[in-house]
Amino acid sequence: MRLAIIDCGTNTFNLLVIELLGGRQYSRIYNTRFAVKLGEGAINEGYIAEEPFNRGLEAIRLFNEDIKRHQVDKTLAFATSAIRDASNGAELLRQIREQHGVHIDVIDGDREAELIYFGVREATKLGDHISLIIDIGGGSTEFILANSSQIFWKQSFNLGAARLLEKFMPSDPITGQEIEAIFSYLRSQLQPLIDSMKHYPAVELIGSSGAFDSIVEMINTEMSGEPLSDKKTEYTIRASDYFTISDLVRRSTLEERKKIKGLVPMRVDMIVISCLMVDFVMTALNLNRLRVSTYSLKEGALVDFMSRATNK
Repeated sequence: MRLAIIDCGTNTFNLLVIELLGGRQYSRIYNTRFAVKLGEGAINEGYIAEEPFNRGLEAIRLFNEDIKRHQVDKTLAFATSAIRDASNGAELLRQIREQHGVHIDVIDGDREAELIYFGVREATKLGDHISLIIDIGGGSTEFILANSSQIFWKQSFNLGAARLLEKFMPSDPITGQEIEAIFSYLRSQLQPLIDSMKHYPAVELIGSSGAFDSIVEMINTEMSGEPLSDKKTEYTIRASDYFTISDLVRRSTLEERKKIKGLVPMRVDMIVISCLMVDFVMTALNLNRLRVSTYSLKEGALVDFMSRATNK
């Protein structure tokens, strides 16, 4: 059986096609993504502007062609922050359904965090100790305190990179005063996380895909680190290497970031905000161990689907 999973995120729509081999075994057939940037220009006004709306339709049209070409038997599709919060999100889903026959389920932040945890647990070796898992999206950022056997606390915050970028509209390059303003805002918004860490102290941060993939690649190209590979799903990053890259990103202009090898074009504008999020969390919570999971929501949805099918 071939299964397609579509993750309609705020910045990127992702498609994963896998072959189910029985039990919990599977093989990856095809993987692609489309930069939709649904939040462009209007995310904090609560709607999807015309150009990103049309990019969303085009992404699903292309994905549908891929799905047919790979003779997929079943498709699971999920929409997250930008679509669930937008006044015209339901209209986008209606047009997708009518034009391309793809039904997309809108999931809340709690379910999003749960699926991210499933994906990270599949990709990394979680232990008995507690890890803080972070998935930085365009519209929301999910925080999960968990170990290999359970989630102790999770919450989705409307602190995605696109929302923060539009809210603060930092200079190019960002100034120290602007950084402090963003940190002050994060400190006020993330108090539930800070409080939860007192009850469930994490010993490390695990970043889930997205911007963290770019951090791995920048460390590879700028500091001769380890490149991303389809054969590996988790990476350990020295905190000193991360902060070196973060400092490079902070100091760079948009044009300079475009020249950083390993930083894909669709992330050059939001990587500064993403790094500031990581900087704040690692510093405020006194975390000095960092790992990256290349799996996220779509792989978590696959794990959840297989688990439910096995338990029937």
